[in-house]
Amino acid sequence: MEQMIFVNLPVKDLDKAKAFWTELGYSFNPQFTDEKAACLVFSDTIFAMLITEPFFKNFTKKDITDASSSTETIIALSASSRDEVDRLVDKALAAGATKAIDPVEYGDAMYSRSFQDPDHHNWEVVWMDVEKMAQQEG
Repeated sequence: MEQMIFVNLPVKDLDKAKAFWTELGYSFNPQFTDEKAACLVFSDTIFAMLITEPFFKNFTKKDITDASSSTETIIALSASSRDEVDRLVDKALAAGATKAIDPVEYGDAMYSRSFQDPDHHNWEVVWMDVEKMAQQEG
């Protein structure tokens, strides 16, 4: 069986979170989506569960991190090109995201940009040319 990844993220406003990701061109699995949570689909094996904060609290004994003032995680999404990095991040910013940090370049082998979604979760969109990276290291 192919292993799947479900990243669970607390959200303050589920409808707003769903609208944001829909604007970026992503979809949700209706089988795992209701008024308490939505299953954001990145691929056949990678998902983010956007979970309302009250429901999220059922799964942890810890406080929920205030992502507007603390970094809980940085979730990286791969892109097929530098242009795809720019397209996705620009679309996120237009849909209500905020810039996280300045773009990062590692020569001509890697390029990334970051944004914070409306719930302040950090997302990095990265393109890598693995062959060029190997040449630069060698």
